[in-house]
Amino acid sequence: MTRTVIIGGHGKVALLAAPLLAEASHDVVSIIRNPDHAEDVRAAGAEPLVLDIEKADQEELLHALRDADNVVFSAGAGGGDAQRTRAVDHDAAVASMRAAEAAGVRRYVMVSYLGASLHHDVPEDDPFYTYAQAKAEADEALRDSGLAWTILGPGALTDEEPSGRITVDPDLSDSDASQRGASRGNVARAIVAVLNEPGTVGRKIDFVDGDVPVAEAVRGD
Repeated sequence: MTRTVIIGGHGKVALLAAPLLAEASHDVVSIIRNPDHAEDVRAAGAEPLVLDIEKADQEELLHALRDADNVVFSAGAGGGDAQRTRAVDHDAAVASMRAAEAAGVRRYVMVSYLGASLHHDVPEDDPFYTYAQAKAEADEALRDSGLAWTILGPGALTDEEPSGRITVDPDLSDSDASQRGASRGNVARAIVAVLNEPGTVGRKIDFVDGDVPVAEAVRGD
């Protein structure tokens, strides 16, 4: 059975992805910081592993990822504290990549955001700057790694009922496309779809909710 480790296992996307992965015959392990969240993770079909990724050293991360076939990074600091944002969205992400490589993990999927780039043009005095820079640098580190990576770039996350349909690489000059978000349920489906599709390796897939079935859309058919 394929073993998939989700980092940030109590996040909304992760809790939606875990049962889908379990249905697809993945043995799912979800890394969480708070042991009080263990039952929620179990209810979603994953085995909880309590580990604070902000404080974990490389040996602890290596142990957590040993025997994993896939790693999904879906953690996030949630904004508000620039230092913690940097610690989670960049430092912990990069540390997990290094541990994944050392553990011999084949696949690594990063949940980023639509348009994430080192050329983001967000002013340094903008509260969003730290997050934009941290995610962009983490994405770049993943591209430079030896992992078989995929970066998912969903639009603004919503709690809308997932349609199972998305639009990949939306035209952001189109006001309608740029204002559409991505259902967390559709992001969860995209995680499963890219893990099942070898052709998504080495790609950043930007998307919003749309009209094409998720598995077809990520293949680029």
